[in-house]
Amino acid sequence: MNPHDPHGVNPAGLPLGRSVDYPRAYDASLLFPIERAGARRELGLDGEALPFCGHDRWHAYELGWLDARGKPIIETATFTVPADSPNLVESKSLKLYLNSLNGSRFECRETVRALIARDLSQAAGATVTVAFGLPAIDGGANAQSIDALDVAIEHYGPPRAELIAVDDALVEESLTSAVLKSNCPVTGQPDWASVTLHYRGPRLDRAALLRYFVSFRDHCEFHEQCVERIFLDLMRHAHCEALSVEARYTRRGGLDINPWRATPGFAMPQPGRDLRQ
Repeated sequence: MNPHDPHGVNPAGLPLGRSVDYPRAYDASLLFPIERAGARRELGLDGEALPFCGHDRWHAYELGWLDARGKPIIETATFTVPADSPNLVESKSLKLYLNSLNGSRFECRETVRALIARDLSQAAGATVTVAFGLPAIDGGANAQSIDALDVAIEHYGPPRAELIAVDDALVEESLTSAVLKSNCPVTGQPDWASVTLHYRGPRLDRAALLRYFVSFRDHCEFHEQCVERIFLDLMRHAHCEALSVEARYTRRGGLDINPWRATPGFAMPQPGRDLRQ
């Protein structure tokens, strides 16, 4: 078993962590779905309705194909995968799939967009929306950063939900931190992100919250599961009345992933990107 894969998330056939030939022609079979159920069982969500709504928004910066006459067409794109889809799509397999379009000819842009939407929806097991273009950089300016707090930190993993603390005041506020870091559970490579909370309920101790975020630093887990863990830890330990958690991960291989989870009825965040993306 891979030492970075203690939960067996790298089954046979998964391209992550091994050498794979560069695809020369369009090939939808390169997409590798991973069931969400296994990771959610680890979080105590076995056989019950999901306590959150949300999505995983992907930004693709390296997308191209050939037009009908063989001329290269260059694009960017945004893919939105619903959080209640049975599968997520492994990121390296998505990169390889997108690369497979590079040497293939298509009649028009809409043909390519519809093809990607069809293939991603089949892999995820739910409708995935695909739009060309990227959201604007907004820098998360509407939330207050907690990163300048002068705190001593000694714990870097595994995540410790017991670090979360609140007081008796009831508030509604938005907080953000750019220090979130976890590691790929297969390769051990670092994953960097900013995380933003919008919540209503007992006031969070900001120093404790910063320590909690830092406790992911040596932890191995996929992006989507990290965000679901943060959401569940806050709901269970801070007793939020309403909560939204969004993480914006930095780019790797021309892709970044932005999972969002929230209590049902919470307004969807406006699509945006951080400066590091």
